[in-house]
Amino acid sequence: MKKLINFKNKFILILYVILISFQLSSCDQFGSIPKDNDYLRMKKSPNYNIPKDKFLNQNSEIIEEMKKNSGFWANPRKNMANNFFFNSNITKPETLLPEDKNSLNENFIKSKNNIKFAWLGHSSILMSINNKIILIDPVFSSSASPFSWLIKRYQPPVFKMKELPKIDFILISHDHYDHLDMNTIKFFNKNKDVSFVVPLGVGSHLKKWGVSSSRITEMDWWENKVIEDINFICTPAQHFSGRKGFVETQKSLWASWVVKSGKRSFYFSGDSGYSKHYKEIGKKYGPMELVFMDSGQYNTRWRSVHNMPDEVIKGFIDVKGENLIPIHWGMFTLAMHNWFDPPVEIEKRAKEQNISLITPIIGQVIDMENLIVSESWWEKLIDLVK
Repeated sequence: MKKLINFKNKFILILYVILISFQLSSCDQFGSIPKDNDYLRMKKSPNYNIPKDKFLNQNSEIIEEMKKNSGFWANPRKNMANNFFFNSNITKPETLLPEDKNSLNENFIKSKNNIKFAWLGHSSILMSINNKIILIDPVFSSSASPFSWLIKRYQPPVFKMKELPKIDFILISHDHYDHLDMNTIKFFNKNKDVSFVVPLGVGSHLKKWGVSSSRITEMDWWENKVIEDINFICTPAQHFSGRKGFVETQKSLWASWVVKSGKRSFYFSGDSGYSKHYKEIGKKYGPMELVFMDSGQYNTRWRSVHNMPDEVIKGFIDVKGENLIPIHWGMFTLAMHNWFDPPVEIEKRAKEQNISLITPIIGQVIDMENLIVSESWWEKLIDLVK
């Protein structure tokens, strides 16, 4: 027991050193918060609170309430020890997850009046809509953190970045490491035809990493812009932002996205807890042909900023979804539930509500004009550990 306590103390010390390094380091991975004219423009947003000098959720006190009531924020030392040392869940796969490397081909771009997509794990989506390719929240690095040894991905990306079709747009939901990856942005910045569509303030990170302002479209909640026949609509989410631990938080906006082209549409929730914004979005822009909904890395203490399983279903219904695709699982461990809990819990609830559920394996191309029935592929992996 004494050795265990000493180990815990060492772990907590390492954690504190990491947090301090977040605050002291000038690492490029941290990006840059808006300054000068970008900062002045950001302050004009109705979602920016000038006295508090940060963006706020529609429920403006939700993050402070979470910190106050959450076991982690109230006692991080005790909570971290309980999570990491006394957790019996299987938080990462014991074998590689199945992949489909063959269905992505030259026909993927051919999507006139159609939608095709491939889930790349976690929240990364490769989307083809009306002959345009959109890469959403792409993370191709080995970890979802500024340190290569922290929050490592389960397995290498199903495709190398150079193997992807020509990308027209990169769409970002917010600036957390598991959604905004510096190395990925730098790679696609080499292709001068790629445009970046991001929430207000996130462009400052991109400019820090070499992306020119002319290629960045920043949007506030409820703004929409049509670019090359694709209508991008920036919609609210209930979350927060920041790349330096507990400092410089909420200096850029977090968002969900509605994307429409012709009669086709999809909704991408980004990271979000359940709130009134889902119904507002559904009322304004529904129905949604595809709904990519935050469905993993949840915890009752964090339900303000991540959907619980029953809230995934409620949110899907609120936005008037037609087909549900659970995301934010299957590549990184950020919460202490079983890695397979998200699809198990969502599938059970979707069947109860007679909801069309799409759960592709990583890399598998889904063509909405030739939709195939999804398999519960995770069940075989669960059987291996029983």
